Amino acid sequence: MKIGCQMAFNEYTSPAYIAEAAQHVEELGFYGFWVPEHVLFFPEYESKYPYTDDGRIAGDPRSLLDPFSALTFVAAHTSKIKLATGICLVPQRNPVYTAKVVADLDYLSGGRFELGVGIGWLKEEFDALGVPWEDRAGRTLECLGVMKSLWCDEVSSFEGRYFSIKAAYQNPKPVQQPHPPIIFGGESDAALRRVATVGQGWYGFNLTPDTMEERLSYLNDELDKAGRSIDDILIYVSPHPSVRNLADMQRFEALGVEQLIVGVMAAKMDSLKERASKAMARVFG
Repeated sequence: MKIGCQMAFNEYTSPAYIAEAAQHVEELGFYGFWVPEHVLFFPEYESKYPYTDDGRIAGDPRSLLDPFSALTFVAAHTSKIKLATGICLVPQRNPVYTAKVVADLDYLSGGRFELGVGIGWLKEEFDALGVPWEDRAGRTLECLGVMKSLWCDEVSSFEGRYFSIKAAYQNPKPVQQPHPPIIFGGESDAALRRVATVGQGWYGFNLTPDTMEERLSYLNDELDKAGRSIDDILIYVSPHPSVRNLADMQRFEALGVEQLIVGVMAAKMDSLKERASKAMARVFG
C-alpha cells in the first residue's frame, strides 16, 4: 500500500513553502500529492458539506489556489511524486479548458497526473458561476466525454446535450495513454455507479475499514453489472480521523487499498515535517 498526502494552499502559503513542502514529502516517500478545488467560498451558505456533523466545511476556509496552477508549480519542483486533484469540480468547468490543463499538466510533469473528479456539493458556487445545479452528474459525464475526445482523438468532435464541438485539434495529448486515470470521489450509490461505468479509480473519503468494506461490496456489484472487476479499478482512501492504529491501516491494505491519502496540512515546515513523519509511522508502523 502506498501513502499519499493532501495539502491545501492559499494566500498564506508562499511559493517557497509550497516548493519545499512538496520536495520534502517526495523525499520522505509519499506516492501522491493531492490538492482540492473551490474557486469561491462563502461566509454563509445553505449547502451541506457532507463530511462534518454541522454541514460546514472544516476551518471555514476563505481561499484556495487553483489546483492546476498549484500542481503545475509542484511538478516543476519535483520529479517522482504523482500529482492529483482531490477533487476537481468538473461540472463547474468548461470541459475544453479542463481537458487542456489536464493534458498540459500531464505533459509538463512527464505523465504524473491523475484526475480526481467530483460533481460538487456547494450550490452557491455553481450559482455564482452561472452553472446549473440540476443534473450536475449528467453534466459531469458529458464533460468527461468531451475531454476524452480531446485527449484521444487526433481530430476531436462531440455532440451532446450541453456541449457541441465540431472537428477540432487540441494538442499536446497527455503523456499517459489513452489519458490520465479518472478517479471518482464520493461514497454514495450514485458515485460508485459512476466509478463502475466510467472511472479508472475510486477515491473514498472519511472512511473506516468497516464503512469501506460495505461500500466495496456495493462497488463490486456495480462493476459486475458493467462487465468489469475490482482489478480494473484503483482503490484510494482517505481515512476517517478516528482511524489511527496500525491494525486498521493493515485492514485497509487487506481490503485492496492501493493508496491511503492523509492530510498533512501545516503553516510552517517544522510542523509539516512532524505531521508527515507521524503519518508515515501510522500507516507503516
